[in-house]
Amino acid sequence: MLATLVGLWSAGFLYGGTLLVSLDGSPYYLCAGLWLGGLAVAIWRASRWALWGVGLLVLATSVWTFNESGLDIWAMLPRLGCLGLLAMALLILTIKGSFGGRPMNAKELAGSAALLLLILFMPIAGLVVASASPVATTVLRADLPSQEAGAGDDWTDYGGTPEGLRFTRLAQITPENVADLTPVWTYSFGDAEPYNLQIAPLKIGGLVYACNSTNVVVALDAASGKQVWRFDPKPDLRSAPFRACRSLGYHRDPTRAGACQTRILETTVDARLIAIDALTGRPCRDFGRDGQVSLLEGLGPVAKGYYFINGGPTIARGKIVVGAAVADNQKWGEPSGVIRAFDVTTGRLAWAYDVGAPDRIGAPPPGDTYTASTPNSWAQMAYDEKLGLIYVPTGNATPDHYGRQRRPIDDEISSALMALDIETGRRRWIFQTTHHDLWDYDLGSQPVLFDMPTASGPVPAVAQPTKRGEIFVLDRATGVPVTRVEERRVPIEGAASSERVSPTQPFSTGMPSLAGETLREADMWGVTPLDQLWCRITFKRARYAGALTPPGPTPSIMYPGYAGGMNWGSVSIDPSRRVLVTVSTYLANYMRLVPRAEANRAGAFAMGEGREGLDAMRGIKAQANTPYAVETHSFLSPLQVPCQQPPWGRISAIDLTARKILWSRPLGTSRDTGPMGLRTMLPLTIGVPSLGGVLVTQTGLAFVAASNDRRFRAFDTSTGQERWAADLPASGIAPVISYRDARSGRQFILLAAGGHKPLGARGGDRLVAYALPR
Repeated sequence: MLATLVGLWSAGFLYGGTLLVSLDGSPYYLCAGLWLGGLAVAIWRASRWALWGVGLLVLATSVWTFNESGLDIWAMLPRLGCLGLLAMALLILTIKGSFGGRPMNAKELAGSAALLLLILFMPIAGLVVASASPVATTVLRADLPSQEAGAGDDWTDYGGTPEGLRFTRLAQITPENVADLTPVWTYSFGDAEPYNLQIAPLKIGGLVYACNSTNVVVALDAASGKQVWRFDPKPDLRSAPFRACRSLGYHRDPTRAGACQTRILETTVDARLIAIDALTGRPCRDFGRDGQVSLLEGLGPVAKGYYFINGGPTIARGKIVVGAAVADNQKWGEPSGVIRAFDVTTGRLAWAYDVGAPDRIGAPPPGDTYTASTPNSWAQMAYDEKLGLIYVPTGNATPDHYGRQRRPIDDEISSALMALDIETGRRRWIFQTTHHDLWDYDLGSQPVLFDMPTASGPVPAVAQPTKRGEIFVLDRATGVPVTRVEERRVPIEGAASSERVSPTQPFSTGMPSLAGETLREADMWGVTPLDQLWCRITFKRARYAGALTPPGPTPSIMYPGYAGGMNWGSVSIDPSRRVLVTVSTYLANYMRLVPRAEANRAGAFAMGEGREGLDAMRGIKAQANTPYAVETHSFLSPLQVPCQQPPWGRISAIDLTARKILWSRPLGTSRDTGPMGLRTMLPLTIGVPSLGGVLVTQTGLAFVAASNDRRFRAFDTSTGQERWAADLPASGIAPVISYRDARSGRQFILLAAGGHKPLGARGGDRLVAYALPR
């Protein structure tokens, strides 16, 4: 039996190794396949030389592994794991006398012990290296920030304040006492089948406000979590292929008395804007029509699933500013990406920014619509009251991966940060992070407003994180880069012959990049040596010339993938230590443009035109009304694990004064992940794909969940040392907030434990609040 298994292993290596060598890949697998063939014969003959043969192979593989990847425990796993098991099995059989016809003598036992130590040496050394602390050498000095910087007793916006720092000035919870943090209350939305819960709740006065993926809004007692009211807008869930409610808006009108003096504003997955009395949960009947405004007005006919909202509204100077999400990769001709502002009291349209009609402030005239297929904005916005500017991150024009049909107006604002005048909606400035974006590098992160330290003093700046792993820091009054940005040449070969590819792209060279290193064949990974070999062959067969390799009719690798870099969790900034903390994901995508005739034969039709809902988002995506559909997905092995070596998720801190990485460490363990979606239950720090935000505190803590291993952690902001961790009922794929309850005087840390099915984390519907013991 063992000889047969080794023989099959040999055959796999010989076949795959030959293919890999023909692609100018590593000759190791071919050579190892030949050696394994000899081992299979020796095992079949019960020869004692089988043990020494596998020992030599372990030695050679160890040298090869060290040469390719150093002492990285995860690099060793597929290369040495199965070989180690084979060596152990042969050692046991040899000691028992099953090989060679007699038990081992003392000399042979000593040699076997040396072989055992050899087998164990590399993994033990790798574990020692992996367990080394990422603690920074310099502890940052903390200054007391101004009372305007960050959140205090209340958490009034998605990022705490309109600036989006995700920073609290509250100082009750410290690195010295955080280990005493315990759950104080939990709240369940009572979902029959939890989908996700990605909300960054608001806290105003004595109430916490939150919503779930079906747009149910609740008000909870901030101290106890007891429900005060519940509002269900009953949205049409067919309107959104992906459902989330990540934020709410809040407004107080001091000139008004009685009902709806304070109101909660919600955007829904079926594209409605709703105003709710913050104290009673009843709709504000004088807002729009019976408390709601349809965001489909002016868009023309909109099919189900093509226009929906997952983010929250931004409230500024009595206006509600909203964008929306559109369905990815369905067709050219999807709804407009218009940005609109509505009066917070009446719901009347205040202005609209439609790049196709830049001089028109109001709604389109009867019979006309906002310009279709323009880039949208689905991420959270930020606001500067002093400048009167609202900062709008945009997506790329649909469909995502072919752009010959795009107009100059689409390329003008695609994947860019725009500053709009809050009073008129007119654009003050724009900065593009990816030219003619063919990779779905839309901006999903909220911009963050802060004072950037420079040699000439602090500069009012805006940081825009990207899926590319680049962080652009701009003057927030002018959009001029504060830190160096370079236009670099990028690959253009391999794109469709009809495509326009930008020969250069902007890189934020004045800030550390969190994009990850350029992939190599040696970085390909797997749980076993055979699926690692499959990943190596697939990688070598695909086109990959580094960052921004263009998609085309032949397969290509995109890295970071469109789920990579910084996503809707954005970055967090501690203004007292002048440090930025963020979660970043490292996953590659495999993609190919599919000619229209082939796509039609495969049934790859757009949503509502042959496929419905999520079915249209799977497999080959239509990109209708263009010459090409697209096949794109995470680059996974046959065992459904990423083809690239871990870590796939990190938490990192950047010193904004030195503009260098202060510390960086993998985030998340392998406990709740594994091949074929199985949970390994092994609490080994591997660094898993992560989504969600970080909360940084005045006392020097960074709270984060974000990973799919159902753990909530607190790190020392200056050093990266883990100070506290706790289990969650489901993964906390959501931002973290903090507030103070005036009645008890306690500081709370609040997180939505809602899972995330696309990350392999089962759904949940609970809010969990933590505080120190009384």
